[in-house]
Amino acid sequence: MLSIVNSLTPVFLVIALGWTIRRLDFLDEGLWVPLDRLTYYIFFPALLLSTLATADLSNFDIWPMAWSLWAGLFSMVLVLMLLRPLSSLTGPEFSSVFQGAARWNGFVALAIIAQLLGPEGKALAAVSFAVLVPTVNVLSVVILTRYATDTPAGPSAVLKLLSRNPLILACAAGITLNATGIGLPGPLTPTADILGRAALTIGLIAVGAGLKIAQVMAKRNVVMLTSTLKLIVMPALMMGWCIVFGVTGLPREVILLCSAVPGASSSYILARQLGGDATLMASLITGSTLLAAFTIPAALYFFT
Repeated sequence: MLSIVNSLTPVFLVIALGWTIRRLDFLDEGLWVPLDRLTYYIFFPALLLSTLATADLSNFDIWPMAWSLWAGLFSMVLVLMLLRPLSSLTGPEFSSVFQGAARWNGFVALAIIAQLLGPEGKALAAVSFAVLVPTVNVLSVVILTRYATDTPAGPSAVLKLLSRNPLILACAAGITLNATGIGLPGPLTPTADILGRAALTIGLIAVGAGLKIAQVMAKRNVVMLTSTLKLIVMPALMMGWCIVFGVTGLPREVILLCSAVPGASSSYILARQLGGDATLMASLITGSTLLAAFTIPAALYFFT
């Protein structure tokens, strides 16, 4: 357990640094929104492109891993849709709970995987990115356009939004480049790598800067529900499907880490763009991030 905590501590220290920088007003307040946009539209897509296009997965049977990830995600979607009519959540609130429980923070996941599992773990993380990022972004856009506004968007509007989503586009490009054997030729590899490294550092700092601890208490019941779904139920579902599909060893550890990390900070951006409850979304991200410092070590201890 001590080795797990030691490996996770640097990630959460960088997140804490971001919170400290924001609270001390070390940077101008107006900087954070454009920094979030830069990360969402440039740095994180570059990280996805680099990870997917250059991953060497020749030594792994990736399909059992992929099926486990998809099955775990859609099991959570089923849980959320069954929860919807039983709850008193408004449409915008439900769209935020959906994102909070179903989406995962790729910055935190990749940083932890690099610390704990090394280069082979990072290569397998590409499978998780390829499976989960496009799927969960499509689902999030569909749910937001269905529940977050009084007038649900039509199919053409949804497709238009999806076609401009930078994370989906980066995943599609990375998968294509890897599958065709083209990779990232010439100077594109180090360029994407530099931008990707910036995504991890700035992304974690931005996660900390976005923590709104005071808001968590105002919505503590919804925060606890969503955090339980994301940090406890989701890893349990994923591990169950790993048993079904016979996923063991390093691929199973990568799946566990990707499922056990807190909600994605990019969920706030999407909620703000598509009419979701952005304030609640910020509270859900904060709650799951704070609790993940305790639940991730526990998940690693009990499931590995």
